[in-house]
Amino acid sequence: MSRASTTRTWLVVAGCVALGAGAGWYAHRALTAAPGGSGTAPPVPPLQRVQTVNGETVVIVPADVQRASHIDVATLGVATAQPERVAYATVIDLQRLFDLRNRLAAARADRDSARAQADASRAQYARDRALFEDDRNVSKKVLQDAGAVMQTDAARLQSADAAREGIEAMLRQQFGDALAAAATTPASDLVRRLSRGRAVVLRVTLPADYRAPAPVRITVDGADGRPIAAQRLSASPQGDPAVQGRPYLYLAERALPIGTRLAAHLPLDQPSAPGLLIPESAIVWYGGQPWVYVKTAVDRFTRRYVPRALADDRGFVVTAGFQAGEAVVVRGAQLLLSEELRPQGVSTQCKDPPECDG
Repeated sequence: MSRASTTRTWLVVAGCVALGAGAGWYAHRALTAAPGGSGTAPPVPPLQRVQTVNGETVVIVPADVQRASHIDVATLGVATAQPERVAYATVIDLQRLFDLRNRLAAARADRDSARAQADASRAQYARDRALFEDDRNVSKKVLQDAGAVMQTDAARLQSADAAREGIEAMLRQQFGDALAAAATTPASDLVRRLSRGRAVVLRVTLPADYRAPAPVRITVDGADGRPIAAQRLSASPQGDPAVQGRPYLYLAERALPIGTRLAAHLPLDQPSAPGLLIPESAIVWYGGQPWVYVKTAVDRFTRRYVPRALADDRGFVVTAGFQAGEAVVVRGAQLLLSEELRPQGVSTQCKDPPECDG
C-alpha cells in the first residue's frame, strides 16, 4: 500500500472517532437533562414538617422518629360532664387575720395572768375573813384591804375576758366562722399553711340567681389557665363591692398573688352531660390555653384547642371539639409543641461546625 493510501485511511478513522465522541457527549447531556438521569436535577423542595390544614396546625413526624422519641397515644374514653355556672373569685389579703391572731394570743395571756391574780386575791380574802371571824385575829382594815384587792383583780379579769371576746368577734365578723375557728386554735395547721404561702383564701361571689347551696368543691382558673381546686370554708361576712351576689370563702392549695381575680366554676344541680375524657398528661399549655395533639395519620399530629371543660383529678371532660375513638398524645406532646415552634427553613449544617454555635 502506498503512503498516500495509508494517509487517507487514517484520516477516515480519525473522523469517525471525532463523530463518535460528539455523539456520546450529546447523548450524555440528553440523559442528564431528562428526569431520572444521573446528572444534577432541579432541586426538589423538602417536605414541610409543619403544615396548616383546614386552619389546624399539623406536625409531621415519621414513625421511626416517633419510636425514638417515645411518643405514645391513648384513645379518648367516654365520661360525663357536670353543667356549671361561672362566678367571680378574688384572692383576699390575710394580714389582718394574722394580726388579730397575734392580738388574740396576747389577750389570752393577759386573761390567764388576770385569772391567776384573781384566784390568788380571792383565796387571800377568804383566809383573812376566816381569821377575822375567829376572834378577830386580823384587823378589820386588813380584811377590807383584801376585799378591795379581790374586787380589783376580778374587774381586771373581766376586762381581759372582754378584750379576748372582742378579738374573737372581729375574727368572725371579718373572716367567717371557719377561719375564726382556725385562728383561735393555738396549733392550727390551716393557719400555718396560709402563713407560709402554701394556700390562699378566695372570696367567691355566687350569682344572685344561683339558687343551689354553695358547692363544697369548685374549680377556679389560674393565671396560666390551669384549673385549681378549691374547698368551701364558710360564708363570707364581707362582700366584694364590685360584684353583687352571695359571697363565700374557699380554700385553694396554691400560692396566688393577693388581689388576683379569677373565674370560678360552680356545678349546677342538673343531669350530667356525656362527654370525652382527655387525660391530664395529654394537655400542653400554649398562650395560656390548653391544647392536645390528635394523631390524624400514621405520621401526622394535629394540635387542637381544648374548649372549656370540667376538670377533675383525671383530666378534662369535653363535650365538643373531639370524637370518640380519636387518639391523643399522652407522652411526648411537649416535644411536638417544641418541634412545631422551631423555625422552619433554617439549615442546621455548615462547613465549619464552630460557626453553627449560638
